[in-house]
Amino acid sequence: MELHDVWFVLIAILWIGYFFLEGFDFGVGILTKLLARDRTEKRVLINTIGPVWDGNEVWLLTAGGATFAAFPEWYATLFSGFYLALLLILVCLIVRGVAFEYRAKRPEEHWQRNWETAIFWTSLIPAFLWGVAFGNIVRGVKIDRNFEYVGNFWDLLNPYSILGGLVTLTLFTFHGAVFVGLKTVGDIRERSRKLAIQVGLATAVLALVFLIWTQVDSGDGASLAALIVAVVALVAALAMVNAGREGWAFILSGVTIVAAVAMLFLSLFPDVMPSSLNADWSLTVTNASSSHYTLKIMTWCAVIATPIVLVYQSWTYWVFRKRIGTHHIAVDASH
Repeated sequence: MELHDVWFVLIAILWIGYFFLEGFDFGVGILTKLLARDRTEKRVLINTIGPVWDGNEVWLLTAGGATFAAFPEWYATLFSGFYLALLLILVCLIVRGVAFEYRAKRPEEHWQRNWETAIFWTSLIPAFLWGVAFGNIVRGVKIDRNFEYVGNFWDLLNPYSILGGLVTLTLFTFHGAVFVGLKTVGDIRERSRKLAIQVGLATAVLALVFLIWTQVDSGDGASLAALIVAVVALVAALAMVNAGREGWAFILSGVTIVAAVAMLFLSLFPDVMPSSLNADWSLTVTNASSSHYTLKIMTWCAVIATPIVLVYQSWTYWVFRKRIGTHHIAVDASH
């Protein structure tokens, strides 16, 4: 296996890690409107991800940086062609971070309510747009012989990519609802389980259609295996939610995300960004990669830095592993 193939796999792993972690993160943000009944319950939901949301975004920064260094042609075409969509995601992530930090800075109800609304929308919009973006990457976009995107923003809003956006939106919301059931106690835990089943059923229908469409369009034996794993894991996650086994349900909803994203990358390889105009104009792991020397240096840096990051983030989750409920929220903290 060549180094550019290795880095394609590593970038896929980074995106899988990002969607696994930021997926429930986005889901909890969406649930602040769908699940919480009052200000105290919103505070409980926010506190479940409060210690970890910023660490989850490290995976996105690393994936973007690795793409820039390992596949500069891919990075350039992706960020120029998807400029408006990616800019909107970036703005949402910035506002979302500010909302988490500033919500409790003032006691006025309208101040906190406005920031809570911001958390909801800046969780929902990226959850949808990431699916749209990856749907277009797998399906192919208008790339010319110079490896430049020649389409427009509206070309990105096609039936396949919109379905992909709905899949990530519902899947992340399901993943978030399972996480809330795992991290909370009391009535909010019970309601999160009921909502998880409802959202999970919708996710199963949308995901099945999207993944089968992907398999028929560009899949192979490996992607079919990933499709089967994703579907089985999602059905098993729903069964575990119904049985009240939140730990297993969260693991299985995570496996669903891992397998689904892996399927997209398996369907994509050896392309990194197919051209819908001419297959010969597609960006591949070969024509889009950096030099062998650059990839070699990057590999050594990854070998040294990755274990440190994984150990630190794992320690963070371990420290904040306990469940919380409304009784843990001080009266003045919910106003």
